[in-house]
Amino acid sequence: MASAQSRAAGIRSAAFGYANLVPFVFFALFPFYFMVVTSLKSNAELYNLKSIPFWVQTGVITDHYRYLFQQTDFFTWMKNSLVISLVATSASLLISILAGYSLARLRFPGVGSFGTAVFVTYLVPPTLLFLPLSQVVVWLGISDTIWALIVTYPTFLIPFSTWLLMGYFRTIPREVEECALVDGATRMQTLFRIVLPMAIPGVVCAALFGFTLTWNEFIYALTFVSQTANKTAVVGVTSDLIRGDIYYWGSLMAGAVLASVPIVICYVFFLDYYVSGLTAGAVKG
Repeated sequence: MASAQSRAAGIRSAAFGYANLVPFVFFALFPFYFMVVTSLKSNAELYNLKSIPFWVQTGVITDHYRYLFQQTDFFTWMKNSLVISLVATSASLLISILAGYSLARLRFPGVGSFGTAVFVTYLVPPTLLFLPLSQVVVWLGISDTIWALIVTYPTFLIPFSTWLLMGYFRTIPREVEECALVDGATRMQTLFRIVLPMAIPGVVCAALFGFTLTWNEFIYALTFVSQTANKTAVVGVTSDLIRGDIYYWGSLMAGAVLASVPIVICYVFFLDYYVSGLTAGAVKG
């Protein structure tokens, strides 16, 4: 009797927990569902005010995806986004690892102020930075190229990644580093051979954050690049499929669906690392 009541209580508790999750899951997945449905509708159904917007009524079509592949430079935009995101994130992550470890472990005058200043730098709105950064881009002679974005994106990636890794490095016991130093390892050897393998969740979290932010960035990509061949997917889809007051909704939604796939894949494979690194850095930072 007691075991039956215990099982019933467990079932009620689980049902209550899942019922609470339903609104959040709906809120998170509905935009993606709506994009997919819209991208599979014909133009006649899209502009029919009497049609139901939440499912396909007149048959699924793939014309919008074919238009995206055949009539635009979508593959070039995706390639540009991938190259920019990977290079900018990798460079930022390397700098952030060195800076985060230094601020978390080394003791020098002003280390606390430096750590706070790093995070405050991240809070500066991008709209205040793109004007001076545009002058830097012109001075370097890389305007209207993908290098303009590769150079400017670390300005907002490094501060947050450094702050996040500072918190995660502090969760690693000092004793393992001290043992390595006593055995004759240098500080850099200790970082890359001892500390870094133990900080993989934090590093993956910072990498995912940087990749997501650079992939979705819009202001700098719109300001610094004007050639179609150098645009990112986010800017290319919106600029080429919105012409004046004409919106190609089907192709816009198809582009949005395809552009979100790399981000979805990254989080599917590395979600556990992301949550572990983010929570550990938040608690110990």
